[in-house]
Amino acid sequence: MHSIYKEEFIRFMVESGVLTFGDFVTKSGRSTPYFINTGNYRTGKQAQQLGRFYAACITDNIKAGNISEDINVLFGPAYKGIPLAVSTSVALSAEYGININYCFNRKEKKDHGEGGNMVGHKLQAGDKILITEDVITAGTAVRETLPLLLETEGVKIEGLIVSVDRMERGRGEKTAIQELYEDFGIPTYPIVNVRDVIDTLHNTPVDGKIVIDDDIKRLMEKYLKEYCVK
Repeated sequence: MHSIYKEEFIRFMVESGVLTFGDFVTKSGRSTPYFINTGNYRTGKQAQQLGRFYAACITDNIKAGNISEDINVLFGPAYKGIPLAVSTSVALSAEYGININYCFNRKEKKDHGEGGNMVGHKLQAGDKILITEDVITAGTAVRETLPLLLETEGVKIEGLIVSVDRMERGRGEKTAIQELYEDFGIPTYPIVNVRDVIDTLHNTPVDGKIVIDDDIKRLMEKYLKEYCVK
């Protein structure tokens, strides 16, 4: 994916208040100087643009031969993955003429009506699934999601699409992406990685403001040195 596309997406995240800088704690318990929260997307226009970025990432990887042309389901883990799956499926249809199913899980299993803990497309043998997530740090959310999908025999998880690869170690000395692939055979396709973020934003204004100055860059480099895999 060419650099202009990456830069556009990174600036979009900052402008949307999704990529922020300060003092945060990730789901894996690590203190971090930057944070990606797709829960801050809140308008129809943002959802439309976001879906287009995810759809472009998917189609680029299909063209490159990384993702099968036969994928037929987008799965969005509750809760942040839900709008990602929906907006991406809309963009695939509108921009590329690809009509794809989507589904997502409930946090609590429904015990009335049709029951179950899945909404949307009903998974069945032969389905080829892409998971849509916001960011991968230690891979915790994905590992929690996999048993839900694998309850259905005969499905294949083709990969994971994420906004940003933080390039961090997972449970051991390898990146979470490497571990997910080794443990489950699931490849991950990020739109951008944290290095792209630093290269794009360091001392470059977004809406007239520098979001990564020398001090923030120093904190990010320190974090990368401590938690990331080269």
